[in-house]
Amino acid sequence: MREAEENGIRPRRARSPLRHSRHRLPAKRHELLAAVAGCRRGARVLPPPPARFDHRAGEWWARGARAQAHARAPLPPDCRAQEKDEFEDGASSPTVDGAAEANGPAESDSNIDDKKDETMNTELLSSSDTVQKSEGDATSINDTQEDVEVVEVASGSPLPGMKQQLDDSVRIPKATIDIMKDQVFGFDTFFVTSQEPYEGGVLFKGNLRGKPAKSYEKITNRLQNKFGDEYKLFLLVNPEDEKPVAVVIPRQTLQPETTAVPEWFAAAAFGLVTIFTLLLRNVPVLQDNLLSTFDNLELLKDGLSGALVTGLIIGVHEIGHILAARESGIKLGVPYFVPSWQIGSFGAITRIVNIVRNREDLLKLAAAGPLAGFSLGFVLLLLGFILPPSDGLGLVIDPIVFHESFLVGGLAKLLLGDVLKEGTQLSINPLVLWAWAGLLINAINSIPAGELDGGRIAFAMWGRKISSRLSSLTIGLLGIGALFNDVAFYWVVLIFFLQRGPIAPLSEEITDPENNYIGISVAILLFALLVCLPYPFPFDPSQLTDIDFNL
Repeated sequence: MREAEENGIRPRRARSPLRHSRHRLPAKRHELLAAVAGCRRGARVLPPPPARFDHRAGEWWARGARAQAHARAPLPPDCRAQEKDEFEDGASSPTVDGAAEANGPAESDSNIDDKKDETMNTELLSSSDTVQKSEGDATSINDTQEDVEVVEVASGSPLPGMKQQLDDSVRIPKATIDIMKDQVFGFDTFFVTSQEPYEGGVLFKGNLRGKPAKSYEKITNRLQNKFGDEYKLFLLVNPEDEKPVAVVIPRQTLQPETTAVPEWFAAAAFGLVTIFTLLLRNVPVLQDNLLSTFDNLELLKDGLSGALVTGLIIGVHEIGHILAARESGIKLGVPYFVPSWQIGSFGAITRIVNIVRNREDLLKLAAAGPLAGFSLGFVLLLLGFILPPSDGLGLVIDPIVFHESFLVGGLAKLLLGDVLKEGTQLSINPLVLWAWAGLLINAINSIPAGELDGGRIAFAMWGRKISSRLSSLTIGLLGIGALFNDVAFYWVVLIFFLQRGPIAPLSEEITDPENNYIGISVAILLFALLVCLPYPFPFDPSQLTDIDFNL
């Protein structure tokens, strides 16, 4: 500044925003100087900001209002006298005098007056800032709270196998949310229009741009570059309006679910009971009197062959899940095999430990088990109808039992032909019943309800809304069937208490799976339906003729 003045260059001064503002300061200099002197000495305390103070409009309005309040307020006599002396000595305007000397006599008196006014305004603004800092503890606390405004996060977690840390209240700072809106999301991925608290995080509403999978990848990379692994992103569908939403959840609030009993210990206990029920199912003598089982344990060896075949189908089912999980990067918990007095076992309940990436990965995982189990069971069923019994006698049954399954009854009619007649005893290979039991276990697990394989398949193909409605309908039909069938009753209770869901949110739920995976999954659901539905047609055509004649 001094070098510019010595070289004859007039420095350009910034004009005060108050000079042309609506709340212009008083023009009398002695009143301005008196206000400044009173502020510096702390001769009086300014009133709090007006109720209509608006942060978004800036601070100029508040500063002008405070300055006018000072100018209008009376000063103590000693303050007036001292400020008058200072004004007469010219001590309050050194900058104006220096500027006048640098510019020479050509400068007009009006310009000098204007510069003095600007100087007074600048001093007044700086003094007002000083007074604002000392207004009182209440105002300071309020300002601090506004600066560190946070968003309260709702308790609870939408993820399965994970739980919210409820010891301390989880808060996401407003500054972090602003960074997410401005630097993580964007016009090229997801344009945020609003946000609101969500279970364990913040839900962003807006407009999705481009393909969901690519947008999710871009947003995830930006989120990781800004915050590392502190937050987890979900791209979901809002059930209210069926529009895409983005959910960000702090990772620190998520932790694996723990149990009082180790998983492997509980799974081993359930597995032992399942082996016992599989053996018991294939020994009809013991089924009639369960209490005699412990007195005749040697008879359980007679059911070993059937238990091995049915257990093999169940085991292949679980191996299919494990292989698909490894391919998709999904972590599974220890499978819990569920025992059943009626059919030996209801399969296994396997928990998904981590977060599934998208619906296609979930579809691969859910369909792999039934696909493997149905394939092996169907082959064994065909062999049972084709191959003769190993002992030459086989298992004697009434063909009417084949009416309980559309698939088994149709194959029996196709392969056995006229030999199959209701009311006539028939000797078959017991492999038919063993394979049939394995197919039924796979079909039950393929029911589109809750977190069963079928429920996950329906969710992966059609989304959360349709699968939820289908699940409710299926559970309702099972409830009706439970009035007439003990297996349906046992299964609907199991679904309601252990597997009713809801299915956990995936990282990205918007992208549909490929058509070939959808086709395979639809075939699995239809095959399961054929196993469960009854065969309505009579095996003996003469019986149908008799019915027509009687009518």
